[in-house]
Amino acid sequence: MTIGFISLNDIAESILDGSKLALAPEYNGCGCAVAAVRALVNRSPRDLHLIGVPALGLQADLLIGINAVAKVECAAVSLGEEGLAPRFSEAIKTGNIKILDSTCPAIHGALQASEKGVPFMPMRGVLGTDLLKNRSDWTVIDNPFHQSNDPIVLLPALKPDVALFHSPLADEEGNVWIGVHKELMTLAHASTETFVSYERFHDGNLLDDEKYAAGTIPSIYITGLAKAERGAWPIALPNHYVRDIRHIRKYFEMASSATGFQKYLVEHVYTRIAEK
Repeated sequence: MTIGFISLNDIAESILDGSKLALAPEYNGCGCAVAAVRALVNRSPRDLHLIGVPALGLQADLLIGINAVAKVECAAVSLGEEGLAPRFSEAIKTGNIKILDSTCPAIHGALQASEKGVPFMPMRGVLGTDLLKNRSDWTVIDNPFHQSNDPIVLLPALKPDVALFHSPLADEEGNVWIGVHKELMTLAHASTETFVSYERFHDGNLLDDEKYAAGTIPSIYITGLAKAERGAWPIALPNHYVRDIRHIRKYFEMASSATGFQKYLVEHVYTRIAEK
């Protein structure tokens, strides 16, 4: 497989309308591809089904704010300590998007089913919750290996059309290093295509280096790579930059109204892409 070293705009063009798009969470520097999402906002996609692995935040809020999202599937949508995701909150009030409520273990379990090539993943943790009333695609059965009544939930395999995240390092072979964030490896295994923006280029093969090999996704799972310095900003990327709390608070304040959100796009999304 030939790995494409492409641009952020190429990644945006590759994410088709109606795609199931999986995004990394915005805590602990897990690999948010915010620069790539800005490029996607400039493309103005439609009818996306966003999947949070397992939660969503600023990346999703930007796409929801431009009416690019038809459906959201995740455990939460939030800007963390900086507040609620304002465009998401507004879309919920107006009924502009459909919500598929889930949990962190359920998202990970359903992705693992796709990773393993099986049609479902059994899970107990949601038994007795209201989630089952709202997820007609989740099925409760009796455990066939147990003598007495022993219900268990079957989650259908979750297979994103596209996975999108940011990596600290990529090498000339197209391998990408994700460190301890192994959920991104599961995501790449489970998805039809995986696009990665990366912070720095690694001179050498990451898989040949004991320091990096265990946390490296092999190129066979990567569809395309794009260089993006500060590609996760304003979200943190450990050992590179910290979370820009001031900017995220500014986003929250501006995006709390439709007019303010449009002003934010002009100042921090559309102009940033044009300058490049």
